[in-house]
Amino acid sequence: MKGCVGLILLSFALLSCKRENVKIDEEIKTNEVVSFKENSTHKDSLYTVAYLPTSTTKQIVKHQYYTLSYNEKFEQAEWVAYELKKEYLKNNDYKRPYFIEDPKVTTGSADWRNYKKSGYDKGHLCPAGDMEFSKDAYNDTFYTSNISPQKKEFNAGIWNRIEQKTRYWAGKYNDIYVVTGGIAKDSDKRIGTEKVAVPKYFYKIVLAKSGKDHKAIAFLVPNEKSDKSIYDFVVPIETLEKMTGIDFFPNLKNLKSSKDF
Repeated sequence: MKGCVGLILLSFALLSCKRENVKIDEEIKTNEVVSFKENSTHKDSLYTVAYLPTSTTKQIVKHQYYTLSYNEKFEQAEWVAYELKKEYLKNNDYKRPYFIEDPKVTTGSADWRNYKKSGYDKGHLCPAGDMEFSKDAYNDTFYTSNISPQKKEFNAGIWNRIEQKTRYWAGKYNDIYVVTGGIAKDSDKRIGTEKVAVPKYFYKIVLAKSGKDHKAIAFLVPNEKSDKSIYDFVVPIETLEKMTGIDFFPNLKNLKSSKDF
């Protein structure tokens, strides 16, 4: 009889453990889903919070159509990340608004007057031209957290050509993910009263998704005039990660940059 009672108690304990494990498993699965979708603005988005780079500054700012990591030390974003869909490729002639400080940057983004008479353009990181599908989206690119000092010949030249090619890829792949920024260092020249750093190099990474696979192309370009092909500036993503200390796609393993994009 004692043996029967013991067997019944053991069965009950195992059943309780099984139920508890099922509950834990369900919680883990639920948490995984939340972590991948919590930052997705659009229901049909291919790219969610899981694609965000790491932040060396721990100051991530989320706008409706792009996210950035602000570096107060250099008074600019270390990266800006955004999704660019084929359907976003519009050519609306919106009036350019004035640049304003970003109210979401807790340390305060640099005033646009730092650029005045500096000899440098207020170079967009997330281009206004990528956000012409909506006036609100377009205006959102005119926060000073989304600009960096660029030489005019660079901004209107090689950098503009890479931006145009990025839009071409959005049309080709229907939906891409872009991460871009300047690589600011302590030794960089500074402009304005807030000492905004002038990066010697800018980078851009373009990611495309095809089924379960991903492909990427990464650029590292000097902040100078250049007539070279954009493909002369293609580098491994690892090169950018070593220069910046940023893990650009922490949830994608063995992702390589290739000119075959």
